[in-house]
Amino acid sequence: MFRTFVETRFSAAHRINGYQGQCGKLHGHTWKVRVQIKTRQIDAIGISIDFKELRTLTENVLEKLDHQLINEIAPFHSQNPTAENLAKYVFEGVARQLPESIQMDNVTVWESDNYAVTYQAS
Repeated sequence: MFRTFVETRFSAAHRINGYQGQCGKLHGHTWKVRVQIKTRQIDAIGISIDFKELRTLTENVLEKLDHQLINEIAPFHSQNPTAENLAKYVFEGVARQLPESIQMDNVTVWESDNYAVTYQAS
């Protein structure tokens, strides 16, 4: 099994509705996102997926969030934009774009250098 990943960043603001503390107030992050795929297949020259292609697929999803108030972007206008929910959102968004021979493995979203969440489908 081959596992390939890319990492990228985007900047956006959010607030966690119902949170009793600082995160309940409007604030921003430079979010770091790692998208990892898995496949048993490689092409004729030995590549599972081109890094640039995986990065483009990831950025297709993140461009909707970049420099936005995430709470105003669907589905986060009715769902809290937690790191957990963002990781699942990115996972599902990238998964929809992948060729059949490639599966999503996991997505990790960092809201700071010290705090991150990883999502993978069961």
